[in-house]
Amino acid sequence: MAKSDKSTKASGMNAQERKSVSALSSIFALRMMGLFLILPVFSTYAHGLKGALEHPELVGIALGAYGLTQALFQIPFGMMSDKFGRKPVIAVGMIIFAIGSVMAGMADDIMGVLIGRIIQGSGAVAAAVIALTADLTREEHRTKAMASIGITIGMSFAVSMAIAPILNEWVGVSGIFMLTAAFSILSILVLYLIVPEPENTGHHSDSEVTTGMFKHVLKHGALLRLDVGVFVLHMSLTALFVVLPLVLINQNLLPQAEQWKLYLPVMLLAFVLMVPLIIVAEAKRKMKKIFLLSIAMLMIACVMFASLHDSLWGIVAALLIFFTGFNTLEASMPSLVSKYAPAGAKGTAVGVFNTSQFFGAFIGGVLGGFLYDPLMHNYADVFFTVAGMLGVWWLIAAFMPEPPYLATLTLKVSAKDEQDASRIEQTLLALDGVAEVNVIIEEGAAYCKIDKKLVDEDELVTKAATLI
Repeated sequence: MAKSDKSTKASGMNAQERKSVSALSSIFALRMMGLFLILPVFSTYAHGLKGALEHPELVGIALGAYGLTQALFQIPFGMMSDKFGRKPVIAVGMIIFAIGSVMAGMADDIMGVLIGRIIQGSGAVAAAVIALTADLTREEHRTKAMASIGITIGMSFAVSMAIAPILNEWVGVSGIFMLTAAFSILSILVLYLIVPEPENTGHHSDSEVTTGMFKHVLKHGALLRLDVGVFVLHMSLTALFVVLPLVLINQNLLPQAEQWKLYLPVMLLAFVLMVPLIIVAEAKRKMKKIFLLSIAMLMIACVMFASLHDSLWGIVAALLIFFTGFNTLEASMPSLVSKYAPAGAKGTAVGVFNTSQFFGAFIGGVLGGFLYDPLMHNYADVFFTVAGMLGVWWLIAAFMPEPPYLATLTLKVSAKDEQDASRIEQTLLALDGVAEVNVIIEEGAAYCKIDKKLVDEDELVTKAATLI
């Protein structure tokens, strides 16, 4: 039988769920700020470290190095949290992250910073935090909880870009690394003092990687295009910031202490410009067109960086175009993954997507590090190369099918066996607006893909409770 309560559903999250989501979002924010804060200030700092003159490529590699270990360990950390418990695994990951931050902060040569960054990335707790969020929220509110975390990550990125130059002036990049370590310890305190203990810990296919779903996800053409896309997107971001801070300093465009005056208004205005694009994409069902437009904006911005890198206003205009497109893609791509993913495979699809994102950040650092020659100041080579990679992505995305405008709804059900599960699936599929259903007996859940314009979630939950 499906178990639901329409009045509970309509009332939204309860107090404990709101508390849990807020606390876990703050953990994400503190951790991601630790990674984002160094982005606009790292290159100028790292080029002054011992060993950077002889091996300038290590600057870019160090900037992106955390992405390699993030990509390698985020799925295993999520799986370990199923076995050893969410909080212990998250705490261990944050301690590893803090150790890497301290090592990077204390290092006086580029190799030491590189090692610290690699260790930072090894504390890959994102999947475990998502799993804990799923444990602490009811099925019908899980999508809302994940969206809240996504918004928090976006805000932490914008805030970090704006305040990093100010923090750098006060405490230096070494101090920022130490502040990052403090954020990690603070996150552990939040985890144990504020985040409630889940009553039940189980596997949730809508938010965690399920090994049996890999074959479905890795054979899905549209999902693979998105994986390639997020790889290129974060490769582009990291490669650009290997050289962009150097452009501002070496071209005497803006002292580092005043660069917040550039990043703050640009990030705010880019966020404002993103909102109507997202509304058109979702409400008007123009996601593919907005998607392609956003990639084109990134290409245009990179060509502008290459052509106008000696002009402050040229850099301002290029940054605004770049971050408008970037923010739009960052906000819409997880939604696209959810739309394309088969019912019950969203957690796996998101896991592969995030792994591709982190690999992209690593490769972007490597690319920028090897392309940029500090003696030649060949900034344009990096910008044009990134523009070319974005052009390849645009062509790949152009052949992506229109996304199905479907949302995921999880219903709590009780199926005794495969025959009972099949009966529940067929009953739900017969309802208007339900496009796909996957009942997973072990989880006691029915994962549904629904068209919200054809069905109301509350009505569907009520009907399901009556019909099954």
